[in-house]
Amino acid sequence: MAAGRDIDDLPKNEANYTALTPMWFLERAATVHPTRTSVVHGSLRYTWLDTYRRCRRLASALSSRSIGLGSTVAVIAPNVPAIYETHFGVPMAGAVVNCVNIRLNAQTIGFLLGHSSSVVVIVDQEFFTLAEEALKILAEKSKGHYKPPLLIVIGDESCDPKTLEYALSRGAIEYEKFLESGDPEFAWKPPEDEWQSITLGYTSGTTASPKGVVLSHRGAYLMSLSAALVWGMNEAAIYLWTLPMFHCNGWCYTWALAAICGTSICLRQVTAKGVYSAIAKYGVTHFCAAPVVLNTIVNAPPEEAILPLPHVVHVMTAGAAPPPSVLFAMNERGFKVTHTYGLSETYGPSVICAWKPEWDSLPPETQARLNARQGVRYVALEGLDVINSRTMQPIPADGMTVGEIMMRGNAVMKGYLKNPKANEETFANGWFHTGDLAVKHPDGYIEIKDRSKDIIISGGENISSVEVENTMYLHPAILEVSVVARPDERWGESPCAFVTLKPNVDKSNEQNLAEDIMKFCRSKMPAYWVPKSIVFGPLPKTATGKIQKHLLRAKAKEMWPLKSKL
Repeated sequence: MAAGRDIDDLPKNEANYTALTPMWFLERAATVHPTRTSVVHGSLRYTWLDTYRRCRRLASALSSRSIGLGSTVAVIAPNVPAIYETHFGVPMAGAVVNCVNIRLNAQTIGFLLGHSSSVVVIVDQEFFTLAEEALKILAEKSKGHYKPPLLIVIGDESCDPKTLEYALSRGAIEYEKFLESGDPEFAWKPPEDEWQSITLGYTSGTTASPKGVVLSHRGAYLMSLSAALVWGMNEAAIYLWTLPMFHCNGWCYTWALAAICGTSICLRQVTAKGVYSAIAKYGVTHFCAAPVVLNTIVNAPPEEAILPLPHVVHVMTAGAAPPPSVLFAMNERGFKVTHTYGLSETYGPSVICAWKPEWDSLPPETQARLNARQGVRYVALEGLDVINSRTMQPIPADGMTVGEIMMRGNAVMKGYLKNPKANEETFANGWFHTGDLAVKHPDGYIEIKDRSKDIIISGGENISSVEVENTMYLHPAILEVSVVARPDERWGESPCAFVTLKPNVDKSNEQNLAEDIMKFCRSKMPAYWVPKSIVFGPLPKTATGKIQKHLLRAKAKEMWPLKSKL
């Protein structure tokens, strides 16, 4: 037999091949568990059959208005049933869903709606005036070439009815009315090509204009199954939406929940009290949250917490490196934390600190330290390494040499929308370049040391802001901390710590507190790592609870350069 040929010449046909798409998960859930609860929001309760029919109505209503392949539908909403439904209904019509961060300002939203050419805007009533302002800015910028999108408003019983009335008076269609115009038996079709785009999501744009991350049906299918598998999620998991669905499509759990026929509990506003109440009321088994949200949960006043927990609650955290002290405190309260890492460009988390049974016998502090590492690749990510970006050679697995995290495989985006230059840079040498700096441990687990732009270079020495923060979190008065570079006349840069104190701390003498914190740092880290300046106050955050370091860096730059004592 000739070399390089398969054993057969059997072709793909309709009976044995179909494009991968997570849309099938919903169809299956409605068939297998039609009466099981799919989504809960306040007094609203839907079953899987309800959700499937509602999503088909949405797809039908869009299709009847010629919205399909090549169209983008923007959604501006918190965690309510409608945003969940758009993850299925929009792609079922062949269109692309673009979930917009509700914390952005009108100017940025205007840019996103224009850049994505969104022909439909589905907006929650609370954010209608924000959307209206964004569209007004877009109309002014487009100088006569503006075609207003179809505007649909989502009503919510927990909001002021006046905002809904206002939206309707401005010509918006009410979401439920829009669904009524669609067919619950709509014969949706899977994409012909699984490389077809399913979602568009914009990066936070901390360094320049936000970039539009395009994801495929194939990637979404594989990453949804991978997300459930690596977390050991069982059928009928009860999932609390603390993570915004607009953030990387809820880390693919929007689709994964349909695959495992689980239940979504929607949470419009995330508070520690809300999280504890939902665990007690609905029997929540899983939720995802950034480390700052975990910090709020462990520092909740006793009257807001419901402890001990009625059962083990599984928590997935990502978005920033979680301080070991926070992981330890969560564990003490009965939460089982899984630490993951990823980016918008990798469908959300795609790397996991996979827990090893042999770690169970280690002291809790050691466990927390091991769990603070980012870990190993998801099942659906084929390539992950820490690489020297100059030589493109993998760094040694010594836990010390720093390189850049790079990835390749099915968990990597299609690319950035209308941005060939950024695509060329980010995919250079056949790898996706994350911009995150890390070490690789002898066991193959990777650990982030910093974003390349967050490393502080003091007197030629690199200081990892993450490591300084992790140590500072051990101080009893500190609730939150973020460390950035401040200009320094002698050293070029020195660490500057922005600190939020715990509510019960006496804040009357900040000078004494700052000195106490510096003294604590000196006892625990090299002298040049110790923050030379400490600023007290609340920290600026993104919608997903990530601390906005770029704002703090700008603040530190505005402070006078430190005159270091010789």
